[in-house]
Amino acid sequence: MIPMTTESPSRAADIEAIGRLVATVEHSQRTKDPEEFLGLFHPDAIWTTAHGKVLIGLEAISEFTRKVLPAANWDGQVTYEVVHVLFIRPDVAAVKVRQRYVSPGEESEGAPLYVIAKQPDDRWLLTACQNTGVVVDGA
Repeated sequence: MIPMTTESPSRAADIEAIGRLVATVEHSQRTKDPEEFLGLFHPDAIWTTAHGKVLIGLEAISEFTRKVLPAANWDGQVTYEVVHVLFIRPDVAAVKVRQRYVSPGEESEGAPLYVIAKQPDDRWLLTACQNTGVVVDGA
């Protein structure tokens, strides 16, 4: 369940829509579908990859994604889970996601932050995103 601060019907609908957006990110990663993934971005979006590569604008994000996503080599499953939503304004939210890659004998985790904006047609789009790998501390 996604933590919410308000239970209003409109807020609940937004939370549901945000969950669908993140589920689509997961699906596009599982199927290595760059077009599905790119359809989730605002044209002026900023994306920072887990390795720190900064991509500004949909053109740069598209070029990188079309090259990297289809060639991604993992033998397992990826899951994305919304763990927190903070509404900055009614049409802007910060979404914390738990990203897990699980394959035989290997598991890694990411902690992406998606700042998303609600469009006039009520779609939520990825606008400013930082994909951060989680480093497991030996302690």
